[in-house]
Amino acid sequence: MEITSPTAPVTLTDGAKTELKKLKDQQELGDEFGLRIGVEGGGCAGMNYILGFDNKKDGDQEYLIDGIKIYMHKAHGLYLAGMEIDFQNGLNARGFTFNNPNASKTCGCGTSFSV
Repeated sequence: MEITSPTAPVTLTDGAKTELKKLKDQQELGDEFGLRIGVEGGGCAGMNYILGFDNKKDGDQEYLIDGIKIYMHKAHGLYLAGMEIDFQNGLNARGFTFNNPNASKTCGCGTSFSV
């Protein structure tokens, strides 16, 4: 059994928390689902962010941020430590944004980065 760390390596703004809770309710997902945050190879800058609801998998660490269950593979913490996830709902932009202090370069779409 994986030990749950008390402090998540990422933070969620109030806007992100509100939108995530709304999305989970709209999709009628059960309590076994959590928000998967991670990275994968690809994208114009080398790595893409992963953000979506999923079941817990082997190798995941579990965190709780204001009632939102977070799943993150332990190897991804290196790339995501200190990252802030926000939700923008303005005229110029709508969607989740990633403010990652570990990224040495990001692309124009905001979902791809390199370290």
